[in-house]
Amino acid sequence: MYQLHTLTLNEPADAWDAFVEQTADGSFFHLAGWREVIADSGHQCHYLYATEQDSIVGVLPLARVKSWLFGDALVSTPFCVYGGALGADPVKRFLESAAIKLAQQLAVDYLELRYPLPQANQLQVRIQHASFQCALAENAEQILAGVKKKQRAVLRHALNGNLTYSLDSNLQDFYRTYSESVLNLGTPVFSKAFFEKIVTSFKERTEILTVRDAGKAVSSVLSFYFKDEVLPYYGGGTRDAKDLKSNDLMYYQLMCHARLDKGCTRYDFGRSKIDSGAYHYKRHWGMQPVELPYQYVLIKATALPNLSPNNPKYQLFIALWKKLPLALSQWLGPKLSRYLG
Repeated sequence: MYQLHTLTLNEPADAWDAFVEQTADGSFFHLAGWREVIADSGHQCHYLYATEQDSIVGVLPLARVKSWLFGDALVSTPFCVYGGALGADPVKRFLESAAIKLAQQLAVDYLELRYPLPQANQLQVRIQHASFQCALAENAEQILAGVKKKQRAVLRHALNGNLTYSLDSNLQDFYRTYSESVLNLGTPVFSKAFFEKIVTSFKERTEILTVRDAGKAVSSVLSFYFKDEVLPYYGGGTRDAKDLKSNDLMYYQLMCHARLDKGCTRYDFGRSKIDSGAYHYKRHWGMQPVELPYQYVLIKATALPNLSPNNPKYQLFIALWKKLPLALSQWLGPKLSRYLG
């Protein structure tokens, strides 16, 4: 019936990416370019695909993330909010079965499939996050009108200020701003090389929008473009961003730019942990949360993993991390963040 294959790092991925592009639920995170990003971070990739009569009929990107601190997992897909198998339902079940066998062979703790939508299978589901998406209105005024009243007032305040913004692919200001942002949250930052690899692997699909106050970068976001969507994925601001409302301006200007200059019709605001601050912030933009039904198969583990920052055992670590000097966090952070897939 179906033939199972593994896409190697040296194998051309044109047919894989073409299948992702033409499949309705194919996401940016299913693209084969993530092989290089993930492998470059030190993880072993297992990109499975199914063929029928020599044509690809399904794909399932997987990678093993193993560390003494966070456990050993086979994930679809690390560093990404969406994953899981693509194809008709029978092909998905075929690939899921292959993934379970692989997880057993590797003797990992568990298999995690980050499906964005419910699946017709019997795998264990846990919902901890929700995604936020919306259609982009035709012009800037309509985009602003679609935002909830309170958030709209914040945006008008920012628009009337002296903030400026630019669009480019320069990582310098982005990395400094993003590093400070995640440090303030108590989260280890990725290496600059990690972002360089993403921009190189997806050169035509990435862009950086940076907001400046008197020439100083205060907010910056690295966004992905796929099909008709824009995905602001890695973003944040300095300590001044809250008072300046520069993060708010950043996301609004991105929405306008994506619609008016890029022709995008959809905005994907990514995932947030349910009932978190980021979760409620995104709701103020007029978007309704859609729960993400991630699926799990326990292999060696006896319970589902809990890598959430809300886990009490990480609270002391987070508090201490926030106190690190920025330069030290940029040196030490990448040694840990590569396992926080």
